[in-house]
Amino acid sequence: MTHQHTERPEDHFTREFWDERYSGEQVWSGNPNPHLVTYASQLRPGTALDFGSGEGADAIWLAQQGWRVTAIDISPVALEGVSARAAQLGLDLTGQQADAFEWSAGPTYDLVSAQFMHLPRPAFTRLHQELAASVAPGGTLLIVGHHPDDLGHAPEGTAFEDIRFTGDEVASTLDPAEWATIDALRPEREWIDRDGHAAVAVDAVLRAVRVG
Repeated sequence: MTHQHTERPEDHFTREFWDERYSGEQVWSGNPNPHLVTYASQLRPGTALDFGSGEGADAIWLAQQGWRVTAIDISPVALEGVSARAAQLGLDLTGQQADAFEWSAGPTYDLVSAQFMHLPRPAFTRLHQELAASVAPGGTLLIVGHHPDDLGHAPEGTAFEDIRFTGDEVASTLDPAEWATIDALRPEREWIDRDGHAAVAVDAVLRAVRVG
């Protein structure tokens, strides 16, 4: 008798899923996310938290710019690769394994970045509140994802109720009294899809600077 394995939507959020995903060929482009480059380039390097670091393109880029980086991901396999590359390059980077559904804020950082972390509610709200709590006085929170208008991307776990979001939704989780600026943006950018065709992506961006 054979047993057919049926992948469930919730499997997309497990360590086992991502360990397997990162055990084979390279998954992502290897380039840092463009919004991170845009906004972090405007800041003086300090301490940075890269949440959901994956293969580490963002964390490596930040460290190359002089940031002291903590890279957090659910997958130990991914973190081993990031740490090995950082060591080869002589970069200041620390890897930390954590589950987005359980992680809580600890130390604070001058920059807290989460790029294209898509979770079902209410985990979405809880994580963003913890990320906000991780921003040091005068520090920057940068959260980027696929906007609901961006129908060209299919985030992991799309069998859940739509897990795309807007910058305004993230902004609604913040206490305005604690932030000097809160910017909720809907930028568009060109990209090349998996078939090699030029396309336009619609992103959700939340950039907030905590009161110093």
